[in-house]
Amino acid sequence: MTASSTRRTTAAQSRIAAVGAIAVAGALVLTGCGDQTDKSSSSDTSSSSSAPLADKLPKDIKDAGVVKVGSDIAYPPVEYMQSGKAVGIDPDIADALGKQLGVKFEFQNGKFDQLIVGLQSKRFNAIMSAMNDTKDRQSGIDSDTGKKAGNGIDFVDYFTAGTSILVQKGNPKGIKTLDDLCGKVVALQKGTTSEGIAKTQSTKCKTDGKKAITLQTFDTDPEALLRLKQGASVADLNDFPVAAYNAKTSGGGKDFEVVGDQIEAGPYGIGVSKESTQLRDALQAAMDAIIKNGEYTKILQKWNVTDGAVTEAKINGGS
Repeated sequence: MTASSTRRTTAAQSRIAAVGAIAVAGALVLTGCGDQTDKSSSSDTSSSSSAPLADKLPKDIKDAGVVKVGSDIAYPPVEYMQSGKAVGIDPDIADALGKQLGVKFEFQNGKFDQLIVGLQSKRFNAIMSAMNDTKDRQSGIDSDTGKKAGNGIDFVDYFTAGTSILVQKGNPKGIKTLDDLCGKVVALQKGTTSEGIAKTQSTKCKTDGKKAITLQTFDTDPEALLRLKQGASVADLNDFPVAAYNAKTSGGGKDFEVVGDQIEAGPYGIGVSKESTQLRDALQAAMDAIIKNGEYTKILQKWNVTDGAVTEAKINGGS
């Protein structure tokens, strides 16, 4: 997900296997908790004294034993709440990083489009929320206006995904590509890549002499999915793992389906402030360590998303 800037900027196809298992109805209970804080730790980690990379952390974080992570925990399977705890791809990766660094990663729930603000105001030490690493975000550029909106943040890249079009089962409106959305209602989460892609497409529609897309934006993706399920919109745009997850599980697989190819695939990154270079480098070292020792692959196998794997943790590798 992104905050007021496109999450990916290089069009490409990527292959990520469909994943299983949570109904939209279950996810909808998260709708009202966007600005609340979930202080459950992602795991019990080893003490810093036994962790191989503990000395790479800044002293204040090492002493506290906690990395505070901002996340919109309503985006299964990347992150979502289960029995009062954050679970999913990101929390599992955070657990593995914590074992390398000797700290706990404590996920705190927040609205997606406010996560960077929370990071820069030091509410969080880092962001893990299916957030794509982009040049705009690195530079603090508001992609809607093209103007400088902040200092920007750094990223440690850890996964790759593209955006997909999710429609009602049976595709009653015959949606196949973004061009088919011209003149129609599309529901999506505000502040995300999906919104940026939809706005760009809407402009293209008008340039091509067609009607613009009517965008309905919501604080959370489950709200957008509900509108689609009700037939109030013809499509929802979201990350492929999330779209595939909901297509397979919502209503026992009877509510939605994914159509067309993935759009603008790019890297997810762990976001840190520009001033937190020591934390950034520690996270990169920990990511490289779990890639090398196989823990990273085990996590992606668990969630059936191995095609989104990266082979190294690049810093600011997004375009």
